[in-house]
Amino acid sequence: MLIPNDHPSHALSESSYLRACKRQSVEHVPVWFQRQAGRSLPEYRNIRGSGSILEAIADPSLAAEITLQPVRRYGVDAAILFSDIVVPVNAIGFKVDVVPGVGPTVDEPFRDRSDLQRLRILEPEVDTPYVLDTVRILVKELEIPLIGFAGAPFTIASYLIEGQPSRTHARTKSLMQSEPTIWHDLMERLSDIAIASMRSQVLAGASAVQLFDSWAGALSATDYKKYVFPHSQRVFSELENLEVPRAHFGVGTAELLSSMSDAGADVVGADWRVPLDEVRRRVGPDTAVQGNLDPAVCLAAWPVVQRQAREVLRAADGQPGHIFNLGHGVLPETDPEILERLVELVHTEGLHPKPLTP
Repeated sequence: MLIPNDHPSHALSESSYLRACKRQSVEHVPVWFQRQAGRSLPEYRNIRGSGSILEAIADPSLAAEITLQPVRRYGVDAAILFSDIVVPVNAIGFKVDVVPGVGPTVDEPFRDRSDLQRLRILEPEVDTPYVLDTVRILVKELEIPLIGFAGAPFTIASYLIEGQPSRTHARTKSLMQSEPTIWHDLMERLSDIAIASMRSQVLAGASAVQLFDSWAGALSATDYKKYVFPHSQRVFSELENLEVPRAHFGVGTAELLSSMSDAGADVVGADWRVPLDEVRRRVGPDTAVQGNLDPAVCLAAWPVVQRQAREVLRAADGQPGHIFNLGHGVLPETDPEILERLVELVHTEGLHPKPLTP
């Protein structure tokens, strides 16, 4: 075990979130939300300023405050670091911007083997010290676990190759199929970056990590297993000796859930397309599940949100190893009051779901 005895994860080992990650019994179902910090919160809009999101992330005091805002407002059971999955590759010189309303964009996308030279080894203390400073600030303030994260090799590769978010991932799939040697070399580089980034966050104080493979659902199960699985598996394997929970999340990954679990995750997050009882069946009894309310439901009136949340809880059936979350990130137009009430509902009813009513 590489983490020291005074690491926050030891003091927080009895928290509902960490216990649920280990499939242990809990006093209440833990809940946190992907993108819980950000544009849906008025307090975020008040302090965010006019700079870019990457500039905000590079300001440790600001990034820490943004991370803390949803913790104060909602009473969630875990905080997730305010950062972005493209921060490491941008920091090593493969220039990426995050354009509002668009997402990550790359002026000079990855095209051939020569571009591998642009992906050097990440040295977190040198390249992203502001991320680690943010983590250190947060663990002094928080009384709940902090989740660190990184982008999975496939999803980062997709951004670097496509140059922007893509519906088809056509260039990515073309490179993957036509130049498999270059593809696997690229995935090796991106795996190294993800490992270094998450390891450094844990050593700075994060109590868990999540690997975001947002676009893995664009792949068939066969292609995922051949071109992506070995690299995600290596990421999880390299982090195992830290002995903190490792979560794995993607969108549209119904047919990949068993492989995502087999890759070595302690927790698999699912989107809203598959009921949690079926998610459990696919990931197996040794893996905790996270999810999976449709974020769009949270734009509806409270009775609708309440009914759908109870359906998620019913599917989880109060069994150990469930972390309530949305099936993707909080939408910017979400009313914070809805999320406040949702946290209260999950805490109150999570272990004993009420029967559904018409």
